[in-house]
Amino acid sequence: MTDAELRSAEVNGLSVSYRQAGQGAALVFLHGFLCDSRCWTPQLSGLSDSFRVVAWDAPGAGASSDPPDTFKMIDYAHCLARFLDTVGIDRAHVVGLSWGGILAQEFYRLYPERLRCLVLADTYAGWKGSLPEPAWKERLADCLLAAAGPPEALVAQFVPSMFSELASEDLRAKLSSILSEFHPAGFRLMASSCAEMDTRKILPSIDVPTLLLWGDDDRRSPIQVAEQFHTAIPGAELVIVSSAGHVSNMERPDAFNLHLRRFCMEHNAA
Repeated sequence: MTDAELRSAEVNGLSVSYRQAGQGAALVFLHGFLCDSRCWTPQLSGLSDSFRVVAWDAPGAGASSDPPDTFKMIDYAHCLARFLDTVGIDRAHVVGLSWGGILAQEFYRLYPERLRCLVLADTYAGWKGSLPEPAWKERLADCLLAAAGPPEALVAQFVPSMFSELASEDLRAKLSSILSEFHPAGFRLMASSCAEMDTRKILPSIDVPTLLLWGDDDRRSPIQVAEQFHTAIPGAELVIVSSAGHVSNMERPDAFNLHLRRFCMEHNAA
């Protein structure tokens, strides 16, 4: 992973940081809220032998600057398109986890011609589109409250829900370190955009090859949500990653990478 050092690009007046490794067809990773490109370390190292792997820090996360407080999911999607222009990527395999998966769906709606394939991992059709109204409203309120509190309280609140009970203490510590550096403004924007999105009307229109990767012990976006996607997206393939929670790419990287590599290689010419 010698080429995966942090880089920066200027995009629409924002500084957007990213990591990349390898050469070949572009494989673009979109992280969940509270996370950044470091969550994709196992993919940067494990897939760069076959792809140009790029993982960004979304505006309001990691080393990227905070966007305006008016930013919504459509703005993130347009920013992603300009980011890809800046780093010289026309079409890509796009992989989104959790919040990043909602962003990937919105990106597809606006720029379908730019995707070779779509991989949605442990995500939602927006909280409004996948969760009962009392649940998503409570979740949003909890996030907004946590954004105003100290990092250690946020870490204690969120890390246990991200993994299965089998996750090692070392893995929990790695994610805790990342989450402790969250951007309060960025977290508020990402949580709000999760809550307000409802992509159910987009799903039946998706006509690029689509892979659904889901942890079998995902407590934030349970298997029923995966089944919602599998039913709604024509021809979508659903793969359940065993012994994995919400951040399945970190908890079971070998299995995650194996299925991702196979699917993207099959659709490199898409």
